[in-house]
Amino acid sequence: MSELRYDKMQDIHVLISPERLHRPDCKAQTSIESSETKCPFCEGHESMTPPEIFALRKEGSFSNEPGWKTRVVPNLFKAVQIETPYAHHYGLFEYWDGFGAHEVLIDTPEHHTSMTQWSEEAVVQWLMTLRARVADLRHDDRIAYISLFKNEGVMAGSTQEHSHTQIIGLPIIPKIEKERYQRNHAHYKSTGQAMLESMLLNEEEDGRRIIADNGNFTAFCPYASEYPFEVMIGSKKALGQIDTLSDSAIAEFAPLLLETLKKLKLQLGCFNFNLWLSTPPLQKETLDKELLSGVNEALRFSVRIMPRLYRHGGFEASTNMKINPVLPELAAKLLRESTDV
Repeated sequence: MSELRYDKMQDIHVLISPERLHRPDCKAQTSIESSETKCPFCEGHESMTPPEIFALRKEGSFSNEPGWKTRVVPNLFKAVQIETPYAHHYGLFEYWDGFGAHEVLIDTPEHHTSMTQWSEEAVVQWLMTLRARVADLRHDDRIAYISLFKNEGVMAGSTQEHSHTQIIGLPIIPKIEKERYQRNHAHYKSTGQAMLESMLLNEEEDGRRIIADNGNFTAFCPYASEYPFEVMIGSKKALGQIDTLSDSAIAEFAPLLLETLKKLKLQLGCFNFNLWLSTPPLQKETLDKELLSGVNEALRFSVRIMPRLYRHGGFEASTNMKINPVLPELAAKLLRESTDV
């Protein structure tokens, strides 16, 4: 029997409908062919990308040469450009010039096509690189919001097989994100707890949707998961945001993220997914002072992994409401029991 569930954090409804699980396109997508020969993201091909903005490197190596562990370059096909004048045009057809930051984090020098192939050390280096880039972009008072995301696989929108992450900084906070911050802040003001903290306490009490935990972080399938086998990893404690996470917090988070991805692969095979990292509002001018002052208490660092197992149709487009054919309780049970033997 289907259920219509409400996600309080995102203020959305999701239709959980197991009856639709066996639709013809509801299956894992196979990986695309791997080709290192002309890959611009492979080590030794640094001349095929724009000059690097940032890199974690082996001692003694030089910019734009081999010897890097992670590497950040401008996106060759920018959606927004830092070089564009920052100008806001008012009126009936209000717009901003295409100002912003659009960077590509090349996650690893190895030609891995999936994050599930990474080592734990590679995950730590990836998080440290994101921490450094967000901390740097925060200094630009024209940037109000930063989107951090991975698209892995064709079904998830990826056009480059070598594992990479995108960083997009905008001069505005998207409406959906601003409303999410406001809901989190309102919950914190009324209860004294961050919404994610309250959610995790309830999930731990229920137990059915918990997958695993490590230190301060817990992986679980959200009650109103929009996607089959969707996973969220977050912390009850205020450990900071991506640009202020301590080395010890990263050391706790990294193995849990990798374990979760490997459990998903055991269940789904070669699966396509989107991964999204939470980021707070950056500048006081874009949000009221009360909301910004409590951002680290009201918001907790989290990551969402959204497997893309089937295509969305007209219902989703017209209602902005997803149909998920897999009960989150069943997904969590299967993932909990997944072990690499």
